[in-house]
Amino acid sequence: MQYHFLTKTVYFITTTVVDWVDVFTRPIYNHILIDSLSYCQTNKGLVIYSWVLMSNHLHLIVALDRTLSYEQEVLELSNVIRDFKKFTSKKIIDAINNNPEESRTEWMMNRFWFAGANDKKIKDFRFWQEGYYREDISSEEFLRQKINYIHMNPVRREIVSEPEHYKYSSAIDYAGGKGILDVVVV
Repeated sequence: MQYHFLTKTVYFITTTVVDWVDVFTRPIYNHILIDSLSYCQTNKGLVIYSWVLMSNHLHLIVALDRTLSYEQEVLELSNVIRDFKKFTSKKIIDAINNNPEESRTEWMMNRFWFAGANDKKIKDFRFWQEGYYREDISSEEFLRQKINYIHMNPVRREIVSEPEHYKYSSAIDYAGGKGILDVVVV
């Protein structure tokens, strides 16, 4: 059984950079990802309830803004995430290659090349690990647990002492402020 908000099935999603490469340590790459999530909200019907961008992975709690059968919804969500990953992969790799301040370009590009070298579906580089982790939210308790898990990520990594102090997260929205992405606070 999935947890519903006004007929929307809600999902916990994680997507990870290949080899857990710490790409999202520079604002230029973070903003590509944030802008793409915003685009998905505006143009692809992605509803974000909670999120956090860590140095090498992204957690989201999301739904789609339209009512579909469960099977159609899972397929449509998969398409949105696939397109998001494809677009951000190209944009971030381009940004890495054209960032004169990036000291890790050669090392990162070697990792991305190696990850894609034996995959017939990949033309040049693999940025994101194949697929993504999706878990249906099955209860309000589970939803609260996942929101807390997402928001506590930067605290556990000792980046901030309070979740709402981390810029790349919805924790500030849940603390009564306004974050950098629109979210539906539950």
